[in-house]
Amino acid sequence: MTPKALVKQWIELFNQGHADSLAALYHDDAVNHQVTQDPVVGREAIREMFAREFAEADMTCIPEQILEDGEWAILEWKDPLGLRGCGFFHIQDDKIKFQRGYWDKLSFLRMHNLPIPQA
Repeated sequence: MTPKALVKQWIELFNQGHADSLAALYHDDAVNHQVTQDPVVGREAIREMFAREFAEADMTCIPEQILEDGEWAILEWKDPLGLRGCGFFHIQDDKIKFQRGYWDKLSFLRMHNLPIPQA
């Protein structure tokens, strides 16, 4: 499977809120680093992260562009509330080995009426 095809599958599962199926796309020792948070290491920890986040907010990923370069796919996305971001996926052996995402966490929290952490 090409990196682009895997990211398209990731988007489909993300939009369905399937934490278990989504986590199955990752290597056992994968890293998911959303730069607004600490890196999450390991498939099970990534599954738990998605399950927790799907329970907290109704999230939808609308792809604007998916680019591919070798083992990498780059996703530029938006959501129905106006949030925008991008993600970088390193794909090895048809699984996500590393993911990094960039988006505005403060805007996300406000849009979903979630608590804003105090410093």
